[in-house]
Amino acid sequence: MTAGLGVHDFTVVSNEPVADGLARIVLRAPELAAALAPGQFVNVHVPGDASQILRIPLSFSHADAASGTVEIVYAVVGDGTRRLSEMAAGEASTAVGPCGSPWPAVGGAGRACVVAGGVGITPIVACARMLAASGVAFDAVVGAQTSGRLWGADALEGLGAGTVAVTTDDGTAGRRGFTTDALADLLAAGDYDVVYACGPEVMMAGVARLCREAGVACRVSMERMMCCGFGACGTCNVAMADGTYKSCCKDGPVFDAEEVAW
Repeated sequence: MTAGLGVHDFTVVSNEPVADGLARIVLRAPELAAALAPGQFVNVHVPGDASQILRIPLSFSHADAASGTVEIVYAVVGDGTRRLSEMAAGEASTAVGPCGSPWPAVGGAGRACVVAGGVGITPIVACARMLAASGVAFDAVVGAQTSGRLWGADALEGLGAGTVAVTTDDGTAGRRGFTTDALADLLAAGDYDVVYACGPEVMMAGVARLCREAGVACRVSMERMMCCGFGACGTCNVAMADGTYKSCCKDGPVFDAEEVAW
């Protein structure tokens, strides 16, 4: 279990749409903000429906210990996240955290590339903040279905990414195609020590394959249905290449891509 895991009260500071189907909520929760490490997640209780007893596991894009706030960019995809999107400034609830394992840091003067697909951009922005704070040079690939669903490219550029390659399925922003197309070009032209990725599983499988072929380490943030968030319920297992299973919530969500059975 994650050290320091606990239930934290929070108050909503702001909550607004940032793209089609994406919203950003800022929570004031000083102890939680101080405890979170990039790559971990929080399990949020959304009030309003007593029949829904499960919390919603959400990655965060920024945990600011100085202001005591946690920023979460999330996809509005069901009743729980719809109700979350309707929470107004001043409303309060609780979140369990910090949950899961963080992104591993790059040692020395390494160079990294971060790859995000869809709402996978949320933990990738947190990863980029970690890299920037450590003085690690990095490039980025950001993909979305269409320009209206794209968020985070500007944030990564502002954090110091040398190159930010944008891809969209329909070509309405950046390059038409997939994140793996852009990553293949960067891997061919660059000298990276590690790639960090989060997005649809088929995308991360492709990223893992490209990194393996290029001889570059790869870390991925997996997504599963996490009912409890701390390894008790056994609903979020991830199949490992050695035939075993690990809990996405407790052992992950960050894994070495070579460990995962794609």
